[in-house]
Amino acid sequence: MGVIDEVHGDLDADISLDEFRDAVEEKVEQMGGLADEETAAMLIAHELDESEVNGVADIEPGIEEVKFVAKVTSIGDVRTFERDGDDAEDGHVLNVDVADETGSIRISLWDEQAQAANEQLEIGQVLRIKGRPTDGYSGTEVNVDQVEPDEDTEVDVQVQDSYSVSDLSLGLSDVNLQGKLLDTGTVRTFDRDDGSEGRVANLTVGDETGRIRITLWDERADAAEELDPDITVEIVDGYVRERDGNLELHVGNRGAVEEIEADIEYVPESTPIADLEIGDTADIVGVIRSTDPKRTFDRDDGSEGQVKNVRVQDETGDIRVALWGEKADRELAPGDKAAFADVSIKDGWADDIEASAGWQSTISVLDSGSPTDAGADDADETGQGTGLDAFGNGSDGSGGSDGSSGSGGSDAERATDSGTTTTETTTTTATAAAGEYVEFTGTVVQAGSPVVLDDGDETVSVETDADVHLGQEVTARGERRGGKIDAEDVF
Repeated sequence: MGVIDEVHGDLDADISLDEFRDAVEEKVEQMGGLADEETAAMLIAHELDESEVNGVADIEPGIEEVKFVAKVTSIGDVRTFERDGDDAEDGHVLNVDVADETGSIRISLWDEQAQAANEQLEIGQVLRIKGRPTDGYSGTEVNVDQVEPDEDTEVDVQVQDSYSVSDLSLGLSDVNLQGKLLDTGTVRTFDRDDGSEGRVANLTVGDETGRIRITLWDERADAAEELDPDITVEIVDGYVRERDGNLELHVGNRGAVEEIEADIEYVPESTPIADLEIGDTADIVGVIRSTDPKRTFDRDDGSEGQVKNVRVQDETGDIRVALWGEKADRELAPGDKAAFADVSIKDGWADDIEASAGWQSTISVLDSGSPTDAGADDADETGQGTGLDAFGNGSDGSGGSDGSSGSGGSDAERATDSGTTTTETTTTTATAAAGEYVEFTGTVVQAGSPVVLDDGDETVSVETDADVHLGQEVTARGERRGGKIDAEDVF
């Protein structure tokens, strides 16, 4: 076996022995006798190893040349442009999106290659590509030097006209997807390396097969503030990326998000509340039993945050859900059936657990409604009665399923003029005269000494040694004198 054969046998690059021999001979001629066949073979092998990449995800500007195999996912139109010089012929360029299992990238074909590809290239075709990476308008692109079909290589990337959530995979581009708009975010700005300002926002969309986060860039970011949840939308010309191990569908200036008339059902999978454990990241579906007022607080860095607590109940139990940041602005009312996706389960008050919904969480209202006023006619002289909770179960107005006063108080259900009921936080007496024994439920707005609770109507000070934290909802029992409660029990 000759030295050229030995060097070729050690190569990882996909090149035939004959092609390798020709490249070595050409290199010897280029070197003008300064390199023998062994040296030329080693130089060619080094160049091949440098240009061969493991996948599209490895391609980046700064690499002199790359060789890779990918599947065509979309084909643009041939554009004609004028070159400098009076006698210069017009140029032609065709942009093609290709992908493999690691990601997607745009390649640019020029002049004769562009015209030939426009006539012969098909979506779904696998290509063997050699070219030079560059930093393009939509990220890294490859200017193609050589390209040819590869019918013998399989690339596991699905290409179809329209997709469901379960069809999406890393590397897809030119994706059209229809789904129910579950949640919207706010537009955020950031500074790019070139000094320009970028804009980004998020949506969450679901269909019969699952849900996915949509990331909107620059001009498309406005859709997050123009569209309302619970409508049906179509994502046009999106591309799939990965973030924190999860797939996202991104939409740039080439794409769009449009409201459409279609009936698409989203059925969330959920974990029963009774099965939740600290440390879980879970999806919860239940009926809103009560809501607290939104509270603001100062962070350590001086910025202002906000939080709102709601209590959610399913057939197995109930749990407090803390809505942080922009999630606290969501309109949720007692009786609404809602889904809380990707919430963190944490250690809560009094050895209980609670759920935390931050920026990564999704909140969607599945059914709007309030508890009925059934049983209102059975109210006794005190105004308390036996009604129906959010699931139609009998309740004596004592609050939560655990026997506590819950987050909405114990005797605050009153029929409205429309025949629905609302839940408010009240004391157990109509008036709190000096020296009367009361039970007061409210949100902690001061966690020091004294503890200060606010129920939305009034604020009271509570003398207690209990360990509470800002934004927590607690109930204090004890003797009240004016605006102060000497608490015997705080829970």
